[in-house]
Amino acid sequence: MTILLLETIAPEAYQLLQAGGSIVLLNGFENNYDSDVLHNVDAIITRGIGKVTADLINTCPNLKVIARCGVGLDNIDVRHATACQIKVVNAPGSNAATVAEHTIALMLMLQRNLYQAVSDVKKGNWAARNTFVSDEVGGKTIGILGLGNIGFRVARIAEALGMTVVYWSKSKKNVSYQYVSQAQLLAMADVISVHLELNAQTQNLINVDALLCVKPTAILINTARGQLIDKVALLNALNTGQLAGYGADVPTSPPPHSTDPLIVHPKTLITAHVSSLTAATYRNMCVQTVKNVLAILHNKPPQANCIFNL
Repeated sequence: MTILLLETIAPEAYQLLQAGGSIVLLNGFENNYDSDVLHNVDAIITRGIGKVTADLINTCPNLKVIARCGVGLDNIDVRHATACQIKVVNAPGSNAATVAEHTIALMLMLQRNLYQAVSDVKKGNWAARNTFVSDEVGGKTIGILGLGNIGFRVARIAEALGMTVVYWSKSKKNVSYQYVSQAQLLAMADVISVHLELNAQTQNLINVDALLCVKPTAILINTARGQLIDKVALLNALNTGQLAGYGADVPTSPPPHSTDPLIVHPKTLITAHVSSLTAATYRNMCVQTVKNVLAILHNKPPQANCIFNL
């Protein structure tokens, strides 16, 4: 069997592939293979950057499975793979805990103005304490857009911090939190946390009209996909005081330049899509994905719910 790796994976997962029998590993990220050998590829494994396009799929006539070490499948042409009867595998739920932690961290940093406080001390500006402005999250309302695995974990942590949780999702969940409309959520929330998949219905969901509904003291957190938010509308809301702050782990147009107005804005905290890159989660999602790929290639049942096809 031949497996094409479009990106590096955790060493433990790589060792599993090496020990998986008569497997040829092609490290596509090193360009150390002849494109003519692609007709022998049985599986492709990627993470969040290496793209599995229709052209690549068509170049691999023996392809049986495409796997993403992670959850989102934006970089895989799932529809074309499905039409070609190729299994698409991801690692559902594998990043829920770590992305939820990152979401809460961004929320607390913005609400407590911690980045500025730390920066002042590193510059020796202890006098900044005299003009320091911040607030706590306890007693405030967090509105969660999308109560899936990650959104639910964010809700539980926020609740433990003394916040009131309201949510909107595609369907009402069997939870104790109040289900509200999108418009109600935007108007009620002191913190808005976005946990939706990106599709035609959700692209630019947070737009000019949506931002006109929010409190000017509200902060917006996005650890889902950058394109869920209209960048121009977001910048305008931050500049006019319609929105108090924005925290994100997903840029709106990757890879953004260091002078990007959203990156350098004093009211934003943006990380480089690193919320899933904790040692434990990275290792687990890679190992889980490789085990499922090997199971499929050896005609054995993979983990339940790991196959995602349209």
